[in-house]
Amino acid sequence: MNLRLALSLAMASLWYRRRVLALVTLTLTLSITLLLGVQYLRTEVKQSFTNTISGTDLIVGARSGQLNLLLYTVFHIGDATNNIRWSTYEKLQEDERIGWLVPISLGDSYRGHRVVGTSEQFPEHFRYGRDQQPALAEGEWFADVFDVVLGAEVARKHAHQTGDRVTLSHGGGKTSFSNHKDTPFKVTGILAPTGTPVDQAVYVSLEGLEAIHIGWESGVAIPGRTVTPEEARQRDLTPDAITAAFVGIDRKVLTFQVQRQINESQLEPLSAILPGVALSELWRIMGQFEKALLGITGFVVVTSLVGLVAVLLTLQAQRRQEVAILRATGASPALIAALHVIECVLLAIAACGLAILAGAAGIAALSPWLLDTWGVQVGLRPLNATEWSIIASVPLAALLVGLIPALQAWRGSRKQGLGHVAPE
Repeated sequence: MNLRLALSLAMASLWYRRRVLALVTLTLTLSITLLLGVQYLRTEVKQSFTNTISGTDLIVGARSGQLNLLLYTVFHIGDATNNIRWSTYEKLQEDERIGWLVPISLGDSYRGHRVVGTSEQFPEHFRYGRDQQPALAEGEWFADVFDVVLGAEVARKHAHQTGDRVTLSHGGGKTSFSNHKDTPFKVTGILAPTGTPVDQAVYVSLEGLEAIHIGWESGVAIPGRTVTPEEARQRDLTPDAITAAFVGIDRKVLTFQVQRQINESQLEPLSAILPGVALSELWRIMGQFEKALLGITGFVVVTSLVGLVAVLLTLQAQRRQEVAILRATGASPALIAALHVIECVLLAIAACGLAILAGAAGIAALSPWLLDTWGVQVGLRPLNATEWSIIASVPLAALLVGLIPALQAWRGSRKQGLGHVAPE
């Protein structure tokens, strides 16, 4: 059998029936795009999770589950069950095994973005990705009580520059009617993009958070008790409590010992978690869902291939004259059968190519929304080995399912001709 001839005939046949097969190819393209997109996003989201925090040995907060503590401190999702006293934080500072602590205080927001109260220890010790340090794209870290540093996406979304004035809101919701309008903050710095929740946050000093809440009770400003920025600077702004703290241990071998002692602390109910372990558990929970989704999309691809076979079987009734002519010109039943297999494989290859292009366009269009809404950075990159294997499996599956119409065509062509049966 001449493979070049078979390929040429198959391409001519596909082009002749392009209007009928275009819809089938589109369906197959969409299903492959969905399958490839799920796998691509699965890989990128896992990488984004892994890059969120590094170099931090423990996260300490009020007694709660480790996933809840991880979510509100690192991903800024949800709220703390309670705060930890400042005196407890000072006791942790006295522990010789602890190399550094970064205090974190949450509770306020800016246009839906979480406000994080912290100290100068944050840019010095917090790390993400492969031990990368948050860097300022412009300006400087806060030095005054009413200075604020914006994450990259906050600045981009609201078109802020250094020197702008911003008003924080009480509470963590996207909409708040309790604004700290008497104590505006000045933007002194904008962080470079990190592809982590850092980009979605607003950073102020612990003293700044204390200052804006002077004269507030139960989330409401008490008339006559609030102060001006100048008056606030004269007050003792040491906080009574913070939300959590990131902890670095000098000798890593002591990490579990410190964790156990914090969890058993008599000072107050505390939880100390290992960020890496908590991230793994979170991904394990999410992984069950994404594996199920991957399986469902794989089933969609199989369904599309079955639809392709159904169309080819339907078209066989319209190809009897074509088959008869081919048999009369010397085409063997094997060549007739091979045409159906080649057509299936060519349609699958075309659908794969279109799926790659559609996927790249979709990622380019959706990546800003994913970063803005979910804080997940998904960028274009070369496909990895797993994704290429998924792509390669589609033409292979098409070859297998193409044997069904090929077998039927082979049987029919043995009996069909224009007055004679060509030799095999």
